[in-house]
Amino acid sequence: MEYVSTRGGTRAVDFEGALFSGYAPDGGLFMPQHIPSLDRDTLQRWSSLSYPELVKELCSLFVPARLVPRNVLNELIDRAFSRFRHKNVVHLSRLKDGLNILELWHGVTYAFKDLSLSCTGQFLQYFLEKKKKHVNILVGTSGDTGSSAIESVRGQKNVDIFVLLPKGFCTQIQELQMTTVIEDNVHVFAAHGNSDEIDEPIKELFADVDFAGKYNLMSLNSVNWSRIMVQIAHFFYAYFQCTPSLDTTQLPMVEIVVPTGGGGNITAGCIAQKMGLPIRLITVVNSNDIVHRTVQHGDFSLSESVKATLASAMDIQEPYNMERILWLLSGSDSCLIKTLMEQFNISKRLKLPEDLHRKVSETLGSCSASDQDIVGAMRRCWEENQYLLCPHSAVAAHYHYSRPHSFLCLSFLSSIPRCCLAPASAAKFQDALLQAGLVPQIPPEITALTAMETRSTPLERGQHWAQVLRGRIEAVAQQW
Repeated sequence: MEYVSTRGGTRAVDFEGALFSGYAPDGGLFMPQHIPSLDRDTLQRWSSLSYPELVKELCSLFVPARLVPRNVLNELIDRAFSRFRHKNVVHLSRLKDGLNILELWHGVTYAFKDLSLSCTGQFLQYFLEKKKKHVNILVGTSGDTGSSAIESVRGQKNVDIFVLLPKGFCTQIQELQMTTVIEDNVHVFAAHGNSDEIDEPIKELFADVDFAGKYNLMSLNSVNWSRIMVQIAHFFYAYFQCTPSLDTTQLPMVEIVVPTGGGGNITAGCIAQKMGLPIRLITVVNSNDIVHRTVQHGDFSLSESVKATLASAMDIQEPYNMERILWLLSGSDSCLIKTLMEQFNISKRLKLPEDLHRKVSETLGSCSASDQDIVGAMRRCWEENQYLLCPHSAVAAHYHYSRPHSFLCLSFLSSIPRCCLAPASAAKFQDALLQAGLVPQIPPEITALTAMETRSTPLERGQHWAQVLRGRIEAVAQQW
């Protein structure tokens, strides 16, 4: 299994090469050269597996045993999930009105990113210890990625992690989960800008190939293939939990609703579908609706500004993983993707070619939700189930409540089960709960954050953020 750039301008790499990369050197994103196809017998065999077992099976398809022997891979994944609070790691809550919520947030930071990042952290450690190597991880976060990434590598001697958070755009709890980690290898920067703006200095440093190579820079954002790979398991587990039986002439369909920000999860869903999983994918967004406009109208263009919403982790205008989806649906046409993304990078506007838009709209359904929609879904779910949704999960629930059955609204599809992915615990979003007139239920681990010491470096507007980051990385390197 080799990995190629979506823009075709760099040589293929193996899993280790993709793991230790951010963006590919040509600015693209790494994807498997070949997507494995699963037959019915394999799906039947996998249908009884636990979530961790599914992760192991899927990772073994993308990580050759010559790089990570299967018994070692199993051990790494078991270690990754050892800190999760739920015995099953993830849990499906079956609620009234056919609302199925797949809880992906039972990790240390109460967010779905703990699932992929805990595994990615273990993969990193395996290779770093083997090669006696040190890396510097750069992460931009819209909310949950930063804390999950920090937890995956905190205290590790062969890793330093540099996290940029958008000051004022995260919840207090999200920010505290990053700034209260006082470790020598953790460096948090509170930037006075939005989620898209903090990505710019990170892209600038990765684009400086000499600097990135000298200081072994890598990313743990969902540009990193390892995260996408682990997240494919969400869709297989959701499918097997929601389908009534696989003993039918034609494998049953399940509709999976995916709250979308940077697009990592929905990319994983497209890969699962390409592997042969019979799922209908719905990407749901908040008022920052570039993905919705792309699906509906082929309009991959920025709005005038990022809108601050209750679903703050999805306040993103440049969902970089859409490049992976477009590459996948174009038949791996890297020349086309290079042309399209270069055009987008210059003008921040892109009209998809007609054929490509048709494939996108055939693969994905979409929906956008306002803050009013989010609050309404949170209230209804509580009133009917006494179940608290985070605002991101509520975007998916809004879709469910506004469309009683399938996206296609055809009578013969009305019995298709639907599963909504829940990316975070409601406990992390107290302000949103209060706006919905609901009472937060706060775990003691989260309450304790407010009394803990914090540490971060401010990045003010007018400063050259990339230069500040460059200086800190150089200073840390001198200590080695």
